[in-house]
Amino acid sequence: MTEQTTVVAMPGLNEAAPPFTAKTTQGTLSLEDSKGKWLVLFSDPADFTPVCTTEFMAFTQASADFTALNCEPMGLSIEGIHAHIAWARSIKDNLGVEINFPIIADLNIKIAGAYGMVQPGASNTSAVRATFVIDPEGVLRAMLYYPMSNGRSVAEILGLAEALQTSDANVCATPESWIPGNEVIVPPPAITQEAEVLKVQGYN
Repeated sequence: MTEQTTVVAMPGLNEAAPPFTAKTTQGTLSLEDSKGKWLVLFSDPADFTPVCTTEFMAFTQASADFTALNCEPMGLSIEGIHAHIAWARSIKDNLGVEINFPIIADLNIKIAGAYGMVQPGASNTSAVRATFVIDPEGVLRAMLYYPMSNGRSVAEILGLAEALQTSDANVCATPESWIPGNEVIVPPPAITQEAEVLKVQGYN
């Protein structure tokens, strides 16, 4: 008897992000509604769970930083609108943080399936902690996956969004742990004369 392997659908980097239209805690929204802005689409395993609650609070508390980057977070879990609303109210009432970004209801697992948020090795019914950074043209630029047991770093996601924007604007790459103001990496010269020009211009 041959053991079956489950194949998870995965979107591709630098390709169009899978389109969606869904009910959220802020009304029906689609990927198209985010055109012109950077979108951080992230999934969580379940409402009313401790790790997910800390993440939703962290995304909310970083809202000014996301706004400064023309970037908006959007959450998702495989639960309904009423559960999402009750969870958001519980966070506000008990922890004093009002969730200010939309949360997608994905009971039919349609969006989670298209984005590869459900990993059979972890669960067949819950989304892992997946994060997708989508640019203003709807192109998927980055993907991060965390296990269910460990919360993701919102600071890392903010830094990644800013690094992507810096690379786009300046045709450069960023080194490990780059922060704004630090040196970036420019494309290497193709010919000797270009190397001399870069040296004169002060490039290291």
